[in-house]
Amino acid sequence: MGETDPHIHVDRQVLRAGADFRNVLASMLGRAPDAPGTVTTGCGIRAPYAMTSPHPGSVTCLACREHAHRELIRFADLVERLDGMPGSPFTGAQAAQAARWARDRAREFAG
Repeated sequence: MGETDPHIHVDRQVLRAGADFRNVLASMLGRAPDAPGTVTTGCGIRAPYAMTSPHPGSVTCLACREHAHRELIRFADLVERLDGMPGSPFTGAQAAQAARWARDRAREFAG
């Protein structure tokens, strides 16, 4: 990536990007992890962390939007499969809510 890349990308690890994930880690560990300087993006390039966003309305790289869409659909499918397994860490209602959230977010990235 050249320094003139005008696009806003998405972190390759879509579900681990953003403040929500960092807040969960902070609540579990008692401290927030440092944000990385650069990340690998959904389109496969290395970009400054400041040029990424977990918000669908901000991501302008088409390949990154497609990547985020696929990852969120994959997550929704996984959550739905885990719901029916013995020892599942969440209830059926929680699984349905998480899957619905992921599919809604995936639609935002596809739109």
